[in-house]
Amino acid sequence: MTMTKEMLRSSNTLRHVGLVSRQDRERLHGHKSFALWFTGLSGSGKSTIAHQVEKRLYDQGLSAYVLDGDNVRHGLCGDLSFTPEARAENLRRTAEVTKLFLDAGIICLTAFISPLRADRNRVRRIVGAEDFVEIYVSCPLEVCEARDVKGLYKLAREGKIENYTGISAPYEPPENPHLVLETDKLDVEICVEKVIEFVRARL
Repeated sequence: MTMTKEMLRSSNTLRHVGLVSRQDRERLHGHKSFALWFTGLSGSGKSTIAHQVEKRLYDQGLSAYVLDGDNVRHGLCGDLSFTPEARAENLRRTAEVTKLFLDAGIICLTAFISPLRADRNRVRRIVGAEDFVEIYVSCPLEVCEARDVKGLYKLAREGKIENYTGISAPYEPPENPHLVLETDKLDVEICVEKVIEFVRARL
């Protein structure tokens, strides 16, 4: 069942406006906040790049935090399966958390397969188009599968994992991403530097 905006709104609640604004927090941090949304196949390098970018930003005195797909599945979204509906809800929750991080004045990096354009567009609407930076971590399926970092492609090929992106479920590449990182051609360090350069241009 697709959840409407009304269904997602808690009843008998009003949004409370605090005394400290996002702009106040951005001034405190000394930089703007925005979301870097890394999308790509499993094994493409999303998490590796996101965490290295986070470390580089931290070393430069910037406030940044990675929401990693696997980590979020251990807590906030531990009750969800991997059906299309559950995946969509996983991303919706993550988008709402990302929005809170942005309000806190923090650069939020997310590393999620997020395979469907419709789901990513929904995330963009929740976060706000002006704050949403889509980064496509591009890597051919055969390269990702050869890496098989978690051994999941093998299980999917054996039919032991259902709805696995790239094998039994589709991945829809972004049509107009802000940045494309071809990890089958570029070293991690070069990809990280490309992201850092992009971030510097937005600060």
